Amino acid sequence: MSRINLSGWALEHPSMILYLIIVLMVAGALSFLKLGRAEDPDFTFKVMVVRTHWPGATAREVETELTERIEKKLQETPYLDVVYSSSRAGESLVFIQLKDYTPKSDVPESWRQVRKKLDDIKSQLPAGVLGPYPNDEYGDVYMNIFALTSEDGAGHDLAALRREADRMARALRMQADVKKVDLLGVQDEKIYIDVAPARLAVLGITPAQVAEALARQNAVTPAGFVETPTDRLRLRVSGAFDSVARVRDADLAVGGRHFRVADIAEVRRGLAEPPNPRMRFSGRDAIGIGVVMVRGGDGIQLGRNLKAEVDRLAAHLPVGMAVATVADQPEIIRGSLDLFLRSLAEALVIVLAVSFVTLGLRTGMVVALSIPLVLAMTFLLMKLLGIDLHRISLGALIVALGLLVDDAIIAAEMMVVKVEQGFDKFKAATFAYTSTAFPMLTGTLITVAGFTPVGFARSGAGEYAGAIFSVTTIALLTSWVVAVVFTPYLGFKLLDVEKLRKYGEAHHGDIYDTPFYRRFRALLVWCLRHRWTTILVTVAMFALSVVAFNTVVQKQFFPTSIRPELLIDLWLPQGSSLKATEREVRRVEAMLATEPFKNGITGFTAYTGNGAPRFYLSLNQQLFNDNFGQLVLMTRTLEDRESLRSRLIETFEAGDGSWSHLRTRVYRLENGPPVGYPVVFRVLGEDLVVLRRVAGEVADVMRANANVRDVHLDWNEKARSIRVEVDQDRARQLGVSSQDIAQVLQAHELGATLTQYREGDQLIDIVWRGGGERGSLDRLLDLPVPANIAAGGKWVPLAQVARLVPTLEEGVIWRRNRLPSIQIRADLANNRITGPTATEQIDPQLDAVRKRLPPGYRVEIGGAIEETAKNEAALKAVMPFMAVAVLTLLMMQLQSLRRATVALLAAPLGLIGVALALILFDQPFGFVANLGVIALMGMILRNSVILLDQIEQDEKAGKPPWDAIVGSAVRRFRPIMLTAAAAMLAMIPLSRQVFWGPMAVAIMGGLIVATVLTLLFLPALYAAWYRIKEPAA
Repeated sequence: MSRINLSGWALEHPSMILYLIIVLMVAGALSFLKLGRAEDPDFTFKVMVVRTHWPGATAREVETELTERIEKKLQETPYLDVVYSSSRAGESLVFIQLKDYTPKSDVPESWRQVRKKLDDIKSQLPAGVLGPYPNDEYGDVYMNIFALTSEDGAGHDLAALRREADRMARALRMQADVKKVDLLGVQDEKIYIDVAPARLAVLGITPAQVAEALARQNAVTPAGFVETPTDRLRLRVSGAFDSVARVRDADLAVGGRHFRVADIAEVRRGLAEPPNPRMRFSGRDAIGIGVVMVRGGDGIQLGRNLKAEVDRLAAHLPVGMAVATVADQPEIIRGSLDLFLRSLAEALVIVLAVSFVTLGLRTGMVVALSIPLVLAMTFLLMKLLGIDLHRISLGALIVALGLLVDDAIIAAEMMVVKVEQGFDKFKAATFAYTSTAFPMLTGTLITVAGFTPVGFARSGAGEYAGAIFSVTTIALLTSWVVAVVFTPYLGFKLLDVEKLRKYGEAHHGDIYDTPFYRRFRALLVWCLRHRWTTILVTVAMFALSVVAFNTVVQKQFFPTSIRPELLIDLWLPQGSSLKATEREVRRVEAMLATEPFKNGITGFTAYTGNGAPRFYLSLNQQLFNDNFGQLVLMTRTLEDRESLRSRLIETFEAGDGSWSHLRTRVYRLENGPPVGYPVVFRVLGEDLVVLRRVAGEVADVMRANANVRDVHLDWNEKARSIRVEVDQDRARQLGVSSQDIAQVLQAHELGATLTQYREGDQLIDIVWRGGGERGSLDRLLDLPVPANIAAGGKWVPLAQVARLVPTLEEGVIWRRNRLPSIQIRADLANNRITGPTATEQIDPQLDAVRKRLPPGYRVEIGGAIEETAKNEAALKAVMPFMAVAVLTLLMMQLQSLRRATVALLAAPLGLIGVALALILFDQPFGFVANLGVIALMGMILRNSVILLDQIEQDEKAGKPPWDAIVGSAVRRFRPIMLTAAAAMLAMIPLSRQVFWGPMAVAIMGGLIVATVLTLLFLPALYAAWYRIKEPAA
């Protein structure tokens, strides 16, 4: 490092340095304007959903004969972590979750392997199975969701809304940075042929005959072409249905007689019955238009483009149609960016104030001018490396702001000291490089190494928060370059040499001979003389902090989101219809439209049969549940959100029982990877009866804890059904089979597709179904069933061959890794406790239940604490690498294993301040705070290295060891205190934020204590380790 003096080179080429400053500032400003903008970092959702239909099968049959086969095959998937599934009557949903550490580049290959395995297994699935249908876009986040609605009395049905929404989607898809546009809440259209079965029986017509006649007329069949000497004339045969009227007029020739379809049935066009999952906005049926942005896109600019295009399209909508914005991520991103800029400005003012107050105007200006240059270079490198502006990178920039001034402060302070001691400007400006450049670089790299667990943690949270490592590394390394290249240039131009020399002369060359430094020197000497007392007191404080950490400080995964949305989940009993769910959703909508609920709400959206689409990365999305409804409420402020949440919980739990038939949940959005409920225990085992019993025991234990509420099982109820028991002997005599009966019942209640009506890009089923007697069990036994031709082709009443038996069957069966699994979930009873803390209270009380478990059964912890454990394990796995990197850097700088050990022993002491600060400010310790603790250790080691290096330099210069320790601590007091103060005070804006608050508090508390210990405990430890004695007076 001494051979090439970068500071000297910079001073010898001032024009080049000025040119580089201008170029880098302009490039940084342009890069900042062009950086991608999003609310959350680019996150690979490592979950695929496989949906398979098996019409007519029970949940138990679906589980054993369909889901089991799919799960067994998919367990061969590369990087597989967990396979979990739900089996319902006629439907299987299998979720494939890859391990958190799966490389992004390997995820598409894993999904390709899943598709290949599903293709391989199709031939082994039961007859009648539809699918499997894999979906690996489950994690796409909608940047904007728009709702197209019809005003009251306008007469636009959902079909008309879909046609307009499709036109809008086509136009929005052409906007820059749009990946795809989806329509939400779309209802399939059908053409229904409703006819009373009794009338068919009288006429001797069967649905099969009608289907054959319609299909033959409606078929698209090539008729060839005529080749003439000049042209090729294609022949087209008419007959295909192009209107409902053509279907009504279709001719049926049966038994020598001709009928029009309209003569025997009512033909009408309508929506699918039962309906598909629906969407409603502010109490009206709606079609949603969801827009997904490409990776790395500018969300704010995309929002502007979409708004302008939607406004243009809205002006041409049919009268009575309106479009509204349901989810507006660009506005959230804009708010986050504004908050960042305000926080950055506050932190900048604080850091500048520290610099100006402690270093003076001109020296402070040297530090102040270094900050925008470092930020500009950071933005430039972020653009080159593809790092966008989002929640994590913006927070990392503010964290880095408190650190990136350290090198500039150290360099500027060293220049000032040397000028005060009589050096000329050039020599003073270059001295910092020869004396502290390498220790500064080592300290910078150690701080960077402190962030390596975050950057290299192979977990979901690690991927989510990984930009902290990238951004802080860029900022810290560029700050070192600025400190050794540009800061000397700025100091050379700005420092007042005469004034500094006069100050030095006034103190006879010893600028540390002041009352303040004399008092600090006396305190330091006392600690050195009473070194073992100092060490023991420090160790005792550290032990107490560890105890407090494990007993008093609450644990947390990720903090609650500060977004204004509030979610309401409505669960009806298993087997409830979509109509029943929609009825309850409308009840909640009506309630929200009244006082006092409507105060503070700007709008609400309801989803029936499905949860809300993923408008937010961490949304715990619900899929395909007829008995589930969800409402998303948009409130004005966080105060409104909390007030409304309290009122809704109170209403739903009211003693009048008006909502007691539902399971309701009112909750906020969460940050980080989704975990659902904060407290979750999971019971696994083969036998469903035993599984339910054990789950009930676990639920009883959980209900006894006062810190949790709404304890429930995620599935337990059985669904009502009607078993049609067929007298097989009599059925054979009458020429009727079980298949005939099932087909007739299906056609009567739900309909049987005869053919398809083609309209534009839509294929609309023409459905044959029973008349007005549908939905009634009373008349079901009178339903005529056609006998086969061998039996005379007559119609037989269902009552002659079967009877109806009410029964209960499994409504849904959830499994995890091929074992039935019941989750016992709970919400928190108050805001004073976190999910992991409540879980740790309950878990020991379940030991008695675990001891009584039959072989093959187990009770596991789920929820937030499970995810916390996974991510902490991922961080700990990188710790050895961090330790080796830090130790290597220490050895490179200190060249002594003993000195390196002394530095390492000081690193954990910041935990004293962390525990104290978290307790005082009532902040939980979670993944975000853990990042602060890890970074804190790097900051502490940085200061330790600079101090120990200074002691070593003084000893090599011939000073006695005692004087070297005292002199080094006194001389390094100001730069260490200044850098620590800058880092601590820069955290103030972050400390007020919900997401970053725990980390900011941890860093501030830890640095306060660690800085004091670096200046007092570390010299005492060094003196004790090397057995240094005070020289005789």
